[in-house]
Amino acid sequence: MKATEINKDFLEWPGSWSGGKEDLFYSGGLLEIFEAFVAYLDQSGLTKKTIRRHMSNLWLLGGELVRTINLEETYDMSPEDHLREELNGVGGPFCRHLGSEEEWRSYDATCKKLYKFLHKEKMPV
Repeated sequence: MKATEINKDFLEWPGSWSGGKEDLFYSGGLLEIFEAFVAYLDQSGLTKKTIRRHMSNLWLLGGELVRTINLEETYDMSPEDHLREELNGVGGPFCRHLGSEEEWRSYDATCKKLYKFLHKEKMPV
């Protein structure tokens, strides 16, 4: 199942994350990685509901990563390298949009899965 079949707004994510032109190229790179990850989740046999939850967390993660590169002006770092730097086996970077413990657990679970995916598969990006 494709990411756009689960979340029809998937291709619009870069525009929702971007603060300007410089962000769009980086955001597009993130989207490619996220699309491969969603395909991996689908092939793993997860339900559509579970994949949709992971996608919601990916949208949050993407926004935080774009915000970080925008603030730090680190556009020379590839999206894959940035993900590898920000994610770990415990979770992901701080997300200012999360409030409850349940939201944090869900977000960190997605980040851990993405971390394992990135370190298991060398992304062809």
